[in-house]
Amino acid sequence: MTKTVLITGIKGLLGRRLAGTLNDKGFVIHGIAQGNTHSPKSSIHYLTIDLASDWSLEYLPKRCDVVIHLAQSASFRDFPNSALDVFKVNIESTARLLDYARQAGVKKFIYASSGGVYGNSSQAFKENAPIIPGGQLGFYLGSKACSEILVQSYASVFDVIVVRPFFIYGSGQKRSMLIPRLFDSVATGRPITLQGDSGIRINPIHVDDAASAVTAALNLNESATFNIAGPDVLSIRDICEGMAKYLDIKPLFTQQPGKPNDLIADIGAMRKQLHVPVKKIHEAFDDVAL
Repeated sequence: MTKTVLITGIKGLLGRRLAGTLNDKGFVIHGIAQGNTHSPKSSIHYLTIDLASDWSLEYLPKRCDVVIHLAQSASFRDFPNSALDVFKVNIESTARLLDYARQAGVKKFIYASSGGVYGNSSQAFKENAPIIPGGQLGFYLGSKACSEILVQSYASVFDVIVVRPFFIYGSGQKRSMLIPRLFDSVATGRPITLQGDSGIRINPIHVDDAASAVTAALNLNESATFNIAGPDVLSIRDICEGMAKYLDIKPLFTQQPGKPNDLIADIGAMRKQLHVPVKKIHEAFDDVAL
């Protein structure tokens, strides 16, 4: 039987890729977008809804099998001026979508949180690692942690999957996000500031691998939490030097004293139960450049 999937944030980097993948697999896709969609597919049902507004559940399909909640406030960096926008999109909409899911007969709710909820450490974070205490998270990450709690509260009603992405990148990403921002800095000769000699270490993930992992989560018959990250742990210096080599220019760096605050995901659970990531960032700079 054909399954119906509701995707919020369908215009975003991961949302676009997931919608296309699931649509090609025969799923009926309904996607929530704040404004006009970019190159919309006629076979996908697009819903223009501003989750920061007083929107109605009546806009959503009456029956649904899976909700994939990817949307987040575009104003997440503008605290405290946009705190209410972040609250409405990141927390209130999650609560309303969970209630919708209960009414619509949803069997699985997938929520995209953030790897940032762990904080920083020189060691890779496993999913059972404690997250930062609330007062230290900051408003945006606090909103993600709050929504994780809301989602997990429904585990007795339907399966809930929390995914914690670590620095997704790919073609068409907003240039304000970390990986394209670093690329643009290298390309234009702007110096990149590093903590210590090499900066923090991360394991960013290509959107194709992230989409494959989330797609695989649809086949799970249990509630779970997964880190979603790439195959290689690299410092900011490593990444920028790779970008410079791709561009055939010399990168510029400035250094700040202090120990780098690494943010690395342990992806053992992802590899075992969802997807083994294969795309390496040094082989994907064509996508970052777009």
